[in-house]
Amino acid sequence: MNQEVTQYIDNIDQKWQTDTCKHLRETILQSVPGVEELLQYGKPHYKKGRKFVCTYNMAKAWVSFTLFNAASLEAPEGLFEPGDNPDRKTIKIREGQHTDYNLLAKLLQQAATL
Repeated sequence: MNQEVTQYIDNIDQKWQTDTCKHLRETILQSVPGVEELLQYGKPHYKKGRKFVCTYNMAKAWVSFTLFNAASLEAPEGLFEPGDNPDRKTIKIREGQHTDYNLLAKLLQQAATL
């Protein structure tokens, strides 16, 4: 685990966001064997080989989780935020919202192999 990412998570003010980021981190590291964890552009990024798999960051009222290589991912309607780039899919996780980490793990595995 990258110490800079650990520090990023430890510096988050809101406990629910810290917990969400820790859970995302665990899900990513367990779902994508050999993924590289790094802090880039001030937020955690995860890379496999030469391709980025995902990133997450904080906003005032949510945690934003973005999958790369996501144009052909199959996910439930409404899971992702609307966006202009079909290769990037973003989920906004809000306090108290149920997050299906098993589904995220499957999507991460798909994105890492594309």
